[in-house]
Amino acid sequence: MDVSAETSEKHPNIILVMADDQGWGDVGYNDHPLLKTPNLDEMAKVSLRFDRFYAAAPVCSPTRASILTGRNPNRCGVVNHGHPMRPQDTTLAEALKPSGYTTGHFGKWHLGSLEKTSPVNPGNSGFDEWFSAPNFFDMNPLMCSNGVVVQCHGDSSDVVVDRAIDFIREQVDADQPFLALVWFAAPHDPHEASQEDLALYGDDPFKGYFAEITAMDRAFGRLRREICTLGIRDNTILWYTSDNGGLDERSTGGRGKKGLLLEGGLRVPALLEWPARISSPRITDAPCVSSDIYPTLLEITKTSVSNQYPMDGISLVPLIDDTMTARPKPIGFWRYPSPGRATWSDRLLAAMMAAQTEGKEIGNPDWQDTDAGSVEKQYPEDSAPGHATWLDWPWKLHRRQQAGKVPTFALYNLKNDPYEKNNLIHQMPERADSMRAKMENWQGSVLQSLNGRDY
Repeated sequence: MDVSAETSEKHPNIILVMADDQGWGDVGYNDHPLLKTPNLDEMAKVSLRFDRFYAAAPVCSPTRASILTGRNPNRCGVVNHGHPMRPQDTTLAEALKPSGYTTGHFGKWHLGSLEKTSPVNPGNSGFDEWFSAPNFFDMNPLMCSNGVVVQCHGDSSDVVVDRAIDFIREQVDADQPFLALVWFAAPHDPHEASQEDLALYGDDPFKGYFAEITAMDRAFGRLRREICTLGIRDNTILWYTSDNGGLDERSTGGRGKKGLLLEGGLRVPALLEWPARISSPRITDAPCVSSDIYPTLLEITKTSVSNQYPMDGISLVPLIDDTMTARPKPIGFWRYPSPGRATWSDRLLAAMMAAQTEGKEIGNPDWQDTDAGSVEKQYPEDSAPGHATWLDWPWKLHRRQQAGKVPTFALYNLKNDPYEKNNLIHQMPERADSMRAKMENWQGSVLQSLNGRDY
C-alpha cells in the first residue's frame, strides 16, 4: 500500500454511521405509519437525503467491506456474511491516516476475528482505537476494547455512542481530524429493547424491531447534538445509512427484504450532513451505493492510493456539489452461492474474556482468521453462478444461474415498476442483451479479483 495526501488544516472530520438491518422505509421521514425516529427526521430536513441509496449487498459483512474499500465485496473475499475481509485490500482508515486522520471503529465489525492474532481485526485494518463486536449484540453487551474484552451495561446503541463520543472529544481537544465509524448493532434480532420503547408499538409483530430503531435513533441524536456542542458541526461529514434492506416488507421500499437482490433487500435509508459544503437541504433520486463512500472521501481529502485495486464505487463529490443529476456508471450486485459463516458475538467474546482472565492470548483457536489473506481457493472463471443484478437507471437486469444450468434473465423498469413485477425481457431484447454483456464482463472482472489477480 502506497498512500499519499495533500495535507490541509481544513480536512473535514468524518463520521460514518450505519444501522444493522434497517430498511429504506424504516424511518419517520419516509412516512412510516408507526416508527418514531425524531432525530433522523430532523437530520433529513437539513441534509442531503438520498432517495435511492443501495447497500452493495443484501447482507451485512459484504456491505461493510464495500464501505471500507470502495469495491464490490466479492472482490475482497467477502462473499457472504461472516467472511473475513482480505488484509491485502487498503481500507478507508489506512488510506486516510497519511492525511493526518486519527481513526476509530465503534460497534459491529463482522469483517473478521477480533482476536489479537487476527490480521483483520480493526486495529490491524487501520483503526487507532476500536471498541468492537464480531457481530450483532443487544442489551448489556460484551465488547472488545482495543483487543481486551469488557462487560458493558445498558442499551447497545447507547454503549456504542458513549465510546464514540469519548473518542471524538479527545480528537477535538487535540485539534485532530478524525474518522469515526459508528456501526450500530440495531435493529438486528433478537430485538431486545426497553419496556418504554416496546410500549410505543403495541402488539405489532415487529414491535421489538421498531423499538430497537427508536432506541438507536435516540442514541444517534445524542451523537449529533454532541457534534454541535463541540463546535465542529460545520466541517464534519456525518453520513448515515444501513447495511442492507429491512425485515418488514411493509416498509422496505420495494419487493422483498434482507437477503434478496430485489429492491427491498438493497435499498436503504441514507443521509449526508456537511454544512460547510451542503448549505441547503435537498433530496436526490440519483442511484448511489455504499461502495461510493470510499472514493468520495478520498477525493474530498485529496488522498491518493497509488496501487489502488479496481473499484466499483464512484466519487459522489459532483452530487454533493449539486452538479450531478444522473449516475454516470451502472451498479452491479452479485450474491455468489457461497455459505455464510455463523458469528456469535456473545460466545466468541465470552471465550476471549475467559482466556484473558487466565492470562492466555487466544480465546478461540478456531476463530483467528490468520489465513484471511489466502487466495488458494480458486473460483471457476468460466461461469457466474448465483443471482446478480445490473442497475442502469431506470433499468434493472436480473441474472440467475444454478450450477450446470443455463442462466435466466428478467428486466424491469424501476421508475414505472418499483416492485419488479412486470418482466420486460421479451419486449426489450436489445436493451437486455446490451445490459447482459456489460454485466457479464463485470462479473468476469470481479472473479479475477476474487481469485487474487489484483494482488
